Amino acid sequence: MFVLITYDVSTVEKAGQRRLRRVAQACKDYGTRVQKSVFECQVGRSEWATLRQRLLDESSPVEDSLRFYFLDETAVGKVEHHGAGKPKDSNAGHSLLKEMSLVSSPSSLMNPAVRQTGPN
Repeated sequence: MFVLITYDVSTVEKAGQRRLRRVAQACKDYGTRVQKSVFECQVGRSEWATLRQRLLDESSPVEDSLRFYFLDETAVGKVEHHGAGKPKDSNAGHSLLKEMSLVSSPSSLMNPAVRQTGPN
């Protein structure tokens, strides 16, 4: 299964900084960091159960936020990346989403399968 994991961990206190490192490490163990707090993971059901529980154990439900997006094969193929940066981690073995290098042209703007991103 393909899971996009995003998180926001409060780092006001030292304990929050520790939680942030542990949440990031758990995600890194199963996927590829594509932005500072965003990971793409391809996991089986048992791996997902383990990762999910690990993330819930490491985070604070009162201070932190975790979001899990479950993507099917169709959605994975429709991801578009613009701007600076390749995935933050070079763990290519876990690479989930194929980055599409699309030039903004009339044909790419007209394709309903392509979602444009960035400022409106």
